[in-house]
Amino acid sequence: MLNKVKEFRDKANITQEQLAKKLRVSRQTIISIEAGRYNPSLILAFKISKVFCKQIEDIFIFSELEGEVKDE
Repeated sequence: MLNKVKEFRDKANITQEQLAKKLRVSRQTIISIEAGRYNPSLILAFKISKVFCKQIEDIFIFSELEGEVKDE
């Protein structure tokens, strides 16, 4: 999933470590989210959006292909 976590984190002038502490996750989790290797749970996505005072849709870009259900 594409996201703007790094962009919003940079704008807020906070480090990965600081964001991780606010969210009570590891720095590695933040690294993985920013790199698009890990999709956060809905709860974590809400927490991230709250930290930046944004809506989830402003931070996380949902691709129709990722969520596509194939007809059999």
